Amino acid sequence: MGIDHHLHQHHQAADGLMNLFTKANLDLSVVQYRLEKEFQQIYPESANPMKLVSRIKKIQDDISTLKEQCREVLTAKQDVIDKARTVLLGNRNMLQKMQASMGIPFVSDLDDPALAEFKQITEEWTTQVQSKFGEDAQEDADCSDVNKLLFSAVVQA
Repeated sequence: MGIDHHLHQHHQAADGLMNLFTKANLDLSVVQYRLEKEFQQIYPESANPMKLVSRIKKIQDDISTLKEQCREVLTAKQDVIDKARTVLLGNRNMLQKMQASMGIPFVSDLDDPALAEFKQITEEWTTQVQSKFGEDAQEDADCSDVNKLLFSAVVQA
């Protein structure tokens, strides 16, 4: 009988605590409602502190989401560049080998404007990535390896 009495007291204490939390929640809701009404009367729509706080929180959430999406875009862009480099340079080497085996002269790396432009674009991209992630990311990754740099920056974030 002592155990049942103890459990009954425990449930009453828990119920009392739940009732206290429910009442506190209702009281806070009433306070929030009254503040919203008071602020609507005092402040113009664009200066209402309640609405400004809500907008700031939404903007903070949006910024966090945008930062993550930007990281995903940067990583995807690096993947595209890596694949393009692998495929294009691999195809170019294969073409040069085929031309050499058939006795056809081929354009050297120095005289190929398309190759020079491609290398310039990838070098500009590497410089952009290095400048975006700053010295901290560069210290953790070899500056010549953009993939390590991107990975390091994403992991740090």
